[in-house]
Amino acid sequence: MKEFIKDIIIAAIIVVAVLFAIKPTLVKESSMEPTLYENNYLIVNKLAYITKDHPDYKDIIVFRSNIDKDDGNGKKLLIKRVIGVENDVITISDGIVYRNGERLYETYTKDGYTTGELDDFVVSEDQVFVMGDNRAVSLDSRAEEVGTVSEDSIMGKAFVRLYPFNEITLLK
Repeated sequence: MKEFIKDIIIAAIIVVAVLFAIKPTLVKESSMEPTLYENNYLIVNKLAYITKDHPDYKDIIVFRSNIDKDDGNGKKLLIKRVIGVENDVITISDGIVYRNGERLYETYTKDGYTTGELDDFVVSEDQVFVMGDNRAVSLDSRAEEVGTVSEDSIMGKAFVRLYPFNEITLLK
């Protein structure tokens, strides 16, 4: 009996440690297509930015937005790609995104075209500029409702797709 209780305690400690480090997440919309699709099941590394100062360009992050959930119960979690970090200058012109004056070749976007225009937007300290990969429908840093994302509101980095099973992959 003593051995059984010890095993239960060890299992509980492992579960708590795992839940502290990762967060399972379900994609609920189409803003990250073709990289992620609705009902994809992801694992988010909650510790990804503990040991480093900032997210990297192209990281796929999950963050708490200021947008109310449809049921009015809390704020929505959004999943987007980091396009710019603090002090980066973002420009969108004629469907092309530029970071610090250099054109971004974004092979991961759905249509290869970014809607909207933005002139020399400087990303503030401790903020990131994010966009979905499906730029025509993504509610992201281009929209006033989202704006730039505070690094404090980032829950973690999406790093693995677990479902559908035939598409299990590490995310880049």
